Amino acid sequence: MSHHPSEPARPHTESSDRYRIGVIGAGRVGAVLAAGLRAAGHDVVAAAGESDASRGRVEALLPGVAVLKPSAVARAADLLLLTVPDDMLANVVTVLADSGAIREGQLVVHTSGRHGLAVLAPAVAVGARTVALHPAMTFTGTAVDLERLGGCVFGLTAEPEERDVAASLVADLGGRPMWVPETRRSLYHAGLAHGANHLVTLVTEAMEILAAAGADDPAATLRPLLTAALDNALEHGDAALTGPIVRGDVGTVEAHLESVLAEAPTTLPSYLALARATLSRAVTDGRLLPIRALRLSQVLDDAEATAAARPVRRLT
Repeated sequence: MSHHPSEPARPHTESSDRYRIGVIGAGRVGAVLAAGLRAAGHDVVAAAGESDASRGRVEALLPGVAVLKPSAVARAADLLLLTVPDDMLANVVTVLADSGAIREGQLVVHTSGRHGLAVLAPAVAVGARTVALHPAMTFTGTAVDLERLGGCVFGLTAEPEERDVAASLVADLGGRPMWVPETRRSLYHAGLAHGANHLVTLVTEAMEILAAAGADDPAATLRPLLTAALDNALEHGDAALTGPIVRGDVGTVEAHLESVLAEAPTTLPSYLALARATLSRAVTDGRLLPIRALRLSQVLDDAEATAAARPVRRLT
C-alpha cells in the first residue's frame, strides 16, 4: 500500500490511503471502477483484458495504463481488482495465488454480486486481505457510467478489520455501502437480477406486444407509464398495483390472453407467470376477493392449457 502525503487531496474520498491498483478483467465494470478510483487519486498501474473491446475500454477510460498479463498485473498492484465473470472468479484467484502473484498484505477485491469472501480463500491462504464489493448498477462500459456511480449502492462483504477500507473505496467512488452477510450474497444478487434483468425482459416483451398492436414507437408509448409505475412501486410497494388483475376484471384478462396468444404467443408464459404473482399479492393484501381471484386463476389456467394444446411448429 502506498501513501503520498505530498500529493494534493483527492476529491470525494474519506481515506488517506492511495493504492497502486491493478484490474484484471477490463470489462464494462472493471474499466469504469478503475477509472473512478483513478479520478479519486489512486494510481491505476496496470490492467488485463484479452478482447479488443477490453483494450478499447482501457484506452478510452484509463489512458496510459499498461495492458499486461494477469499475473503481471497482480504483481504490480497493492490493490488487485478482480472484475471477471462469476464462474471464472474461483479459477482466477486460485491460479494467481498458486503462482505467487498474490502476496501477503495485498488487498484483493472482487466485484461479483453472487460471491462473498469464500471464493477468495486461496488469496487469504497466502496472507492477502479480501473484500467483496459489488456495484448495484448496470454498466455500459463508457464514461457515462462514471456519473452514475454517484449514489450507487455497493453490496459489501468484508471481515471486521477490512470494513473501513471497503467503505472508503465506496466513498471514493461516490457510492453508498450496503453490508451483506456472507451467507446472503446469493440472495442479495437474486433480488437485483430479478428486479433489473427480468425487468428488461418484461419491458422488451411489452414492446413486442405493442408493436404487434401497431405502435410505431413502442418505447415512447411505454416510457411515461413505466416511469410512473417504477417510481410508484419503489415508493409504495404493492399499494402501487393497478390494472385488471387487481380490479378483478375477468373479461379484460380473458381478452388480453386471447390477443396475446394469437398475436404475440412468445410473451404468453411471462404474462401468465406475472399475472399469477400479481393475483396472489392482490389477494394477500385484501384488495381482491377470493371468489374473484379463483375465477381469474381459472382463466389463466385455461389460457395455459390452450397454448399447450396447440401443435408445435417444427422447422423443416
